[in-house]
Amino acid sequence: MWMSLLVAMLVSAPQGGEGVEGRWKTQTRNAIVEIQRCGPSICGRILTSDALRTNPDLRDTKNSNAQLRNRPLKGMQILGGFSADGSNWSGGKIYNAEDGKTYSADITLAGADQLKLRGCVFKPFCRTQTWTRVR
Repeated sequence: MWMSLLVAMLVSAPQGGEGVEGRWKTQTRNAIVEIQRCGPSICGRILTSDALRTNPDLRDTKNSNAQLRNRPLKGMQILGGFSADGSNWSGGKIYNAEDGKTYSADITLAGADQLKLRGCVFKPFCRTQTWTRVR
């Protein structure tokens, strides 16, 4: 009896990131980012963008670390370090290859097919983008 109650609680418990995993189209540059589980967190990698469709060999040339400027943008991890906060994710980081900088970030699911990604230089200096699920 005790074991079946425990199993029922685990099965019905909401899992952080439910609905966040998948492929998402960004609000700018028509990038597609794939978000998946990375241990207890989530991470996201660039699959494609307008610029990558034109030149699939683009490199991370604006990175503030000169040793990373030759790494390819395609497949690069740009999201990571998040902690589950109910159905949302907080305390993570997002890397912006356009300026070579990393920002603090939070992700909020805004329905089955939209998420809000908020990136901050430092709070309250933040910008929010709406990403749309790619089916």
